[in-house]
Amino acid sequence: MKFTKHTLPLLLAAVMIVPPVLAERASAEMPAGLFDFFRKEEAPETEPLPEDVPPKRGNRSPCKEKEKDCAASAEASNWYCKHMEGGKRPPMPGEMTFIDKHGGYFLGEDDKVLYLTFDAGYENGNVARILDTLKAEEVPAAFFILENLVTRNTDLVKRMNDEGHLVCNHTAKHPDMTTKSQTEFTDELAAMEKIYKDTMGTDIAKYYRPPEGKFTEANLEWANSLGYKTIFWSYAYADWDNDHQMPADKAVKKVLDGTHNGAVILLHPTSATNADILPELIREWKAMGYRFGTLDELTANGDLTKNQT
Repeated sequence: MKFTKHTLPLLLAAVMIVPPVLAERASAEMPAGLFDFFRKEEAPETEPLPEDVPPKRGNRSPCKEKEKDCAASAEASNWYCKHMEGGKRPPMPGEMTFIDKHGGYFLGEDDKVLYLTFDAGYENGNVARILDTLKAEEVPAAFFILENLVTRNTDLVKRMNDEGHLVCNHTAKHPDMTTKSQTEFTDELAAMEKIYKDTMGTDIAKYYRPPEGKFTEANLEWANSLGYKTIFWSYAYADWDNDHQMPADKAVKKVLDGTHNGAVILLHPTSATNADILPELIREWKAMGYRFGTLDELTANGDLTKNQT
């Protein structure tokens, strides 16, 4: 083909009218250069650390059946708190201020007190180690548990009770509670209450934590009507994946950097890292002047909004 001064404009015009599918095929078959000219180069994506990523939120609950009682506030939220450093207390997420109206808590008084909470679905050797540390350090905690732990590790749950910890309702089977009707929601909490009472001979503590932190305003309203206070958290980190545990030194630094007055700290006791570092964390917290409170103390005042800075 003979190139003249008119050739390049003609080629450019031809390329501009090539259908996208043909252009894509042509770009794969032709030498690099011609079609690369028209490609928009994309910047490489960099992924932030998972423990610093707020969960996606604001999706609607799939509560579509007319027979379900999906009354007010069916919009699903995922609880999160911004990581702060230097002892700063995190603000309440602006789109979730309604939790205060329905017995929801995430932060205590602006005082040198911490509230340790654990979400425990099963035992892998580390839950017992966590209890050993709490006993040795004389620190109270709250355990949000599932039916599985009661039936398979009854002695462990009995130990939680006997050693002065609160044992609380994390539902029976850890479902997405934002998809439930009020009847289904009530039945799920009641199922956990029953297995606990039948096995332990006592009532479960009336504190509820939504599985994965997913909830609707209606969920909070329903829990409150059942006598439950819903407990969120003001600090958590990526500790739940047993196959991808953070190195101990990094985890200690991360948790201590995020510690603040009145913190409700969420940890997973199945984490080997947490079991390893908890003695050091507790000693450091004590050295920083912190004491350890209970959820009964946290919720005693009943007004969440005045606890914020």
